Amino acid sequence: MLPVGHTPILERIIRWLKRNGVGEVVISTGYLGHLIEEYFKDGHEFGVSIEYASTRQALGIAGQLRSAQDKLGDRFVCLYGDAILDFDLKSLIAFHEKSHALLTMALMDYETRGKYGVIDASKDGRIQKWREKPVFHSEINVGCYVMEKRYLDYIPRGSVYGMKEAFDAAMSNHEPLYALKVTGTFLDIGDKQAYLEADARFSKEDGKIP
Repeated sequence: MLPVGHTPILERIIRWLKRNGVGEVVISTGYLGHLIEEYFKDGHEFGVSIEYASTRQALGIAGQLRSAQDKLGDRFVCLYGDAILDFDLKSLIAFHEKSHALLTMALMDYETRGKYGVIDASKDGRIQKWREKPVFHSEINVGCYVMEKRYLDYIPRGSVYGMKEAFDAAMSNHEPLYALKVTGTFLDIGDKQAYLEADARFSKEDGKIP
C-alpha cells in the first residue's frame, strides 16, 4: 500500500494486469491485510475481480503462494508485491504456452558498475588486465512468472518457503522451466533509495510536485 506518486504500488500492479488482459486477481495477505481488503474490496472499481488468501504468519513468497492454491486456476501469473513492472505480459504467457513449461519467468537486462578495480591474472600470478570499476551486465529475474498449478506441488503447505527453494526442487526433478527476456520497466521498491527514486518519477508523471 506504499504510495508511489499518487497511487499505491499494489494498485499500479493491478492496473497493469488489467491492461494486459488479466481480469481475476488473488492477493495474498498477512499482517494488516485488512487494510488492503478495505481499499480494493472486490476489485470492481479497478475493473477486475479480486479474492484474498490470508495467512496468520508470514510464510515466505512460495509459502504464501501455496496458501492461495484453492483460489488459483490451472495456469496463472505470479507477481511480487514490491515491484512496478511494465512490459508485454501477453508475450510471456504466449511463450509459456508454446514451450509447454511448468514455469516461465520474465528476465530483463541489468547492469551495475563495480566499486573496485578488477584484476585479471593468470594462474602464475602475472597480471593480464586491470579493469577499473567495470560495468557488469546480466539478465535478472524481475519477479514475474507464468505457472502451471502443478508447480505448487513443490511447495510444502503451511511452511515458510522461498521461491528459489521451490524452483530448485522442480529443477532437480527435471521439470520444464523456462525464461523469456522482455523489455520494459522494472522498478524494485526494495529499499528507501529505490522508493524515493520511484516516488519522484511517478510524482512527476502524475502531475504532483515532489
